[in-house]
Amino acid sequence: MDANPTLDQLQVFLAVAETGSFSAAARALNRAQSVVSYTIANLEAQLEVQLFERGGSRQSKLTEAGKAMLTDARRIIADLEAMRARAKSIKQGVEAEISLATSVMVPSEAVVASLRAFREKFPAVSLKLTVGELGMVVDLVLSGKADVGLSGSLLKQDDRITAEKIGRSFMVPVAAVDHPLGRIKRPLTIADVREEVQIVVTDTSGITRGRNFNVLSYKTWHVGDLATKYQLVRGGLGWGGLPAALVKKDIAKGKLVPLKLDAYEGGEYPLYVLRRSANPPGPAAGWLIEAFRQKLSACPDEAPAYVAGKRMPVSVGCS
Repeated sequence: MDANPTLDQLQVFLAVAETGSFSAAARALNRAQSVVSYTIANLEAQLEVQLFERGGSRQSKLTEAGKAMLTDARRIIADLEAMRARAKSIKQGVEAEISLATSVMVPSEAVVASLRAFREKFPAVSLKLTVGELGMVVDLVLSGKADVGLSGSLLKQDDRITAEKIGRSFMVPVAAVDHPLGRIKRPLTIADVREEVQIVVTDTSGITRGRNFNVLSYKTWHVGDLATKYQLVRGGLGWGGLPAALVKKDIAKGKLVPLKLDAYEGGEYPLYVLRRSANPPGPAAGWLIEAFRQKLSACPDEAPAYVAGKRMPVSVGCS
């Protein structure tokens, strides 16, 4: 018959291992030492291994098998404690899991800071995070696969989605420092960029199909995500607009050059929190939305200097 240790046996085993003796474990657990000894003996019989060396010393030393079992015991107890915490949260009306979809335009430092605070506030709530383009975020919210979405504004009104402005980001047209456009020291004209390759992100969701956002070049390379676009632009393979928060360090280090290009319209990119109208947020989701609101409201209200084309690397972080 397979061994079936109880939670109580594992907790007693852990107490003896951590206190160093059966008597100390008995005091810590407020039990008789004979009960502790009996519990450990039963556990050893079930596992068919000796967990502690038996000798004249008052200290209880783990055997090699005991050391191995200790790791498993700690993991099992931790899992059970997490299960208890989750059950307690569910009983209190807190969601067991939240699915969050964010646009690549949301500053990463704001995402990390908000999720760190969320983990501390709701340690028992699981989180599923997906990062992608505008259309993907909208799709996930509409389908119910995401409880909360952080993205740009909807391209068309949809009564199924509630959208609330929560902050803003900024797009910066940039090129690598050794790119032909990066070497031009004057304001750029439309003629300057027409024959240069522009890296463009294609929205795979289809929501933005037929719409071109600031596509000014005759030559375009289409990629499926912003991360790839960033790497290609940084590698000198083309120019394109990228989030200010993403490129600020590269601009400060002189690896990317902000392009003063009047034809590039609308550097500001408003950010919205999206959710299904029929599914109001629970306690944990509501708290997370407010955390993002606080972080994103700390982002600049005005475009950074280099968005306007000045070669002045300044901070665009969200504290």
